[in-house]
Amino acid sequence: MKRRKHVPLRSCIACRLKLPKRDLIRVVRTPEGTLEIDLKGKKAGRGAYLCRKQQCCEAALQPGRLSQALKSQVEAPEAVALRTAVSALLESLATEPQVVTPGDETANG
Repeated sequence: MKRRKHVPLRSCIACRLKLPKRDLIRVVRTPEGTLEIDLKGKKAGRGAYLCRKQQCCEAALQPGRLSQALKSQVEAPEAVALRTAVSALLESLATEPQVVTPGDETANG
């Protein structure tokens, strides 16, 4: 009998929806104090997760909400730079072709 693999769940800081960690975008405050997008989910630092929906990203990237989630002050210029980076990432993810894995019920209609 095959064991089911554990799938870690994380909450979006905007809508509070719990999703698998790999389906969310991680924003990390590195130990050096910079804000970065962590595509692999492995960078050191305090992280916050965002849905891949534009409206969630807009709400989550408000300096106050992001500061609360990262437990450190996020200045407005940092939030603006992060917002443009996340928007570019969302656009690139939207244009990528979807990979269908065998056994995916949604692919069969």
